[in-house]
Amino acid sequence: MKRSIAASPGLLVLVRSRHRLLPLLPLWLVLLSAPGLRAQDVLTYHNDNPRSGLNPAESILTPANVNPTEFGLLITISVDGLVDAQPLYASGVVFPNKDVHDVLIVATEHDSVYAFDAVNGALLWQASVLVSSETASDDRGCGQVSPEIGVTSTPVIDRSSGPHGTVYVVAMSKDGSGNYHQRLHALDLATKAEEFGGPMEIQAKYPGTGDNSSNGYVIFDPAQYKERPGLLLLNHVIYTGWSSHCDITPYTGWLIGYDEHTLAQTTVLNVIPNGSEGAIWQAGGGLAADADGYIYFLVGNGTFDTTLTPKGFPNQGDYGNAFMKLSTAGGKLSVADYFTMSNTVDESNGDVDLGSGGAMLLPDMIDGTGKTRQLAVGAGKDSNIYLADRHNMGKFNPDTDNIYQELDGALPSGEWASPAYFNGTLYYGGVSDYLKAFQFSSARLPASPTSQSAISFTYPGATPSVSANGSQNGILWATENTYPAVLHAYDATNLANELYNSNQAPNGRDQFGNGNKFIAPMISHGRVYVGTTSGVAVFGLLPAATSVAPASLGFGTEVVGGTSAAQTVTLSNPSGSALGLTSISATGSAAQTNNCPSRLAAGGKCTINVKFAPSTPGPSKGTVTIVASAGGPQTVSVAGVGTAAKFVPPSVTFSSQTVGTSSAPQTTTLTNKASVAVRLFQIAIAGANAGDFSKTTSCGVTLGAGASCTVAVTFTPTVAGPRTASVLFSDDGGGSPQSVPVSGTGVAPSVRRPLER
Repeated sequence: MKRSIAASPGLLVLVRSRHRLLPLLPLWLVLLSAPGLRAQDVLTYHNDNPRSGLNPAESILTPANVNPTEFGLLITISVDGLVDAQPLYASGVVFPNKDVHDVLIVATEHDSVYAFDAVNGALLWQASVLVSSETASDDRGCGQVSPEIGVTSTPVIDRSSGPHGTVYVVAMSKDGSGNYHQRLHALDLATKAEEFGGPMEIQAKYPGTGDNSSNGYVIFDPAQYKERPGLLLLNHVIYTGWSSHCDITPYTGWLIGYDEHTLAQTTVLNVIPNGSEGAIWQAGGGLAADADGYIYFLVGNGTFDTTLTPKGFPNQGDYGNAFMKLSTAGGKLSVADYFTMSNTVDESNGDVDLGSGGAMLLPDMIDGTGKTRQLAVGAGKDSNIYLADRHNMGKFNPDTDNIYQELDGALPSGEWASPAYFNGTLYYGGVSDYLKAFQFSSARLPASPTSQSAISFTYPGATPSVSANGSQNGILWATENTYPAVLHAYDATNLANELYNSNQAPNGRDQFGNGNKFIAPMISHGRVYVGTTSGVAVFGLLPAATSVAPASLGFGTEVVGGTSAAQTVTLSNPSGSALGLTSISATGSAAQTNNCPSRLAAGGKCTINVKFAPSTPGPSKGTVTIVASAGGPQTVSVAGVGTAAKFVPPSVTFSSQTVGTSSAPQTTTLTNKASVAVRLFQIAIAGANAGDFSKTTSCGVTLGAGASCTVAVTFTPTVAGPRTASVLFSDDGGGSPQSVPVSGTGVAPSVRRPLER
């Protein structure tokens, strides 16, 4: 297993800007995870561990341009099965061949995982997560996931795990003997290779006498479960939650954790160990977690022990139909708190439970007394919205609901989805109900929605997602599970204002097939991705009237703070009329100058000179954006690598040296151009003739800000002729390892002839 290297704030730059870099991809990937560079990555269900459903860094899509004229279906990506898992997005993934792609990860019920280029839909890799001779599972006699069960839950990605990042996936399968399997896979984000000795067969037992127990333990039967809730990655542990096939017993409520770097099982908890049922569905919503390491989720109908311990917990540890808070202290799961309603047993008996909805954690709020509140929200089949204080969930009281706030009847037909949050507003899409917005005031919800959509959403309602640029340009996205499906976009400040839906364009231009329940739209980098019954529909701003070529530019290495030589992009107007050029701008590590007029004639062309100007170490990206008077904006992506250790001189050359003798040393100087210290991992001589050179150095394990150190190289040729090598510097400042060429020529020793007599 390769160890990932922590990102350093230091910078090292190599003056020899066109020298070929040797790969140190884990460092590149860590650097790319810096805030800002990956602000729009979607690596887990509903964007983050609180499950807010919010992308707060979307600067391309706005209420002004999301309309049937400028916005629509761009491409559809086909896969081999039903897409029940939310697609995920990882930007700037560096592949072994040095190509850089924004990657869309798609998992299917046919037990496949795909990596596509998120911009053009090109297939980058496809992995089957089936063991040889196995197939995806049948539907186990339940129509919830049919006709086959493979990957149902949303995977999770860790960009800092493994050489290139890791995709963690749980898959169900069936072998030739009729046995069912659940396995945890860890796939390399760039190569699809199984990592960490995976896959790991999921097996578990927990002390108890409940359904499917033996010898004092409840036994996890992989045939009786599907992994429906989205995976949770928390403090290097992958947490899985398990739902049943319909209500086909025996089953109970399992949570199982695995070390993300070894795939070893670390913890098991059963929340119905001495009863029955109590599975975890959440309509695919991921287990939620806060910054203090607590996990929150909703449990389905099942046994609840109304006899309580002195501290108010069920005396047999059975938590059917409850809003749960778990501790992960010491790496082990345990119940920290819970809430359930006073009529919880009746609700479970009537199958009117919380388990159909997902939980979400809210940002800190100030109540009417000035007290900071940390709240969690959830809803299920009983039509109520439950707002819980995370420090005092409320537990069970047979006479009243001890909860921070309860909105009775807010979702009349119940909730089979997860909510979203933006800018002080909570959004819900209940079954056969309108999308509803509830604006918080003093950390409390209003009795009635502050706005709602004009149409209602059929079963299972909708899981909304929100895109925004900070607190501005909020758009709420939701899909209808209809035939055909419909993608809707609403002004997040007023859901009565629909901006767009995919049925508005003429001739069915934006229709994308039949609906797929439980799908949450995923928004990143100006595109909206929607899982379907056979792939992913990709929406965005429609192609501009102008065109650019090339649309992406790759630069080599460049000194941080410096600017590369220019590469030329041609902007064309292929339309039949002149177009106004509203703006041409560069962001990130891109810089541009151009000769383009304010109006580009029909058939006209102009040029844009683009340069790479990195301000950070390692892989760095930028964008040149061209906005015209018609059509959507055009972009040119810029990528390269910033380095910042300055070598003086950039190479070391020795004059001729007699074989077997040593030259005087020559010195190269390493200067840290950064404002903070840089770690030096190794200074070594490598290459074809490394044995002919030796070095001494004044460099320690760190090099302070603005500091320099020296490396003295001595040449001792072993044979005559040209001799070459390199001094390699491994560091955490970007572009490592870096290289200084050294060379010299060995000369055979002269032979003294005896004097003639």
